[in-house]
Amino acid sequence: MPTVADTHIVNRERVQPTHANNYESAHGGIVMKWMDEIGAMSAMRAARETCVTAQMSRVDFERPIPIGNTALVESYAYATGRTSVRVRIEVSREDPRTGETEQTTSAYATFVAISDGEPTEVPELTVKGEKCRELRDTALAEEPER
Repeated sequence: MPTVADTHIVNRERVQPTHANNYESAHGGIVMKWMDEIGAMSAMRAARETCVTAQMSRVDFERPIPIGNTALVESYAYATGRTSVRVRIEVSREDPRTGETEQTTSAYATFVAISDGEPTEVPELTVKGEKCRELRDTALAEEPER
């Protein structure tokens, strides 16, 4: 059975001018695309199947990511249903010269496992160790109403 730790993914994207809005920071739609892609990877690690986005809720854009900074996208699965995987996604801006980070965006998403074009059952997600428990408990405590 997959664990919360098995689904934890961290990815970086350098914010280029082609990713920017009129204010020289990452366009919200581009940030959401990165979040969706990395979130799906976490879901697939949990489901052991291809997953598609069913919904994304409470996307909070707290501050911009300027051109030249790195978008640090982090996600992990924290709960499963019969065919669904719930994922927490957080984005931080990272200064590529110093490594200094600051959270910019967060969201919750639900993905559905698909096999042969149909929803398919997913294994139960297990929690092993204090870090897994902390990640899961934090996500559950902050999860928006479903």
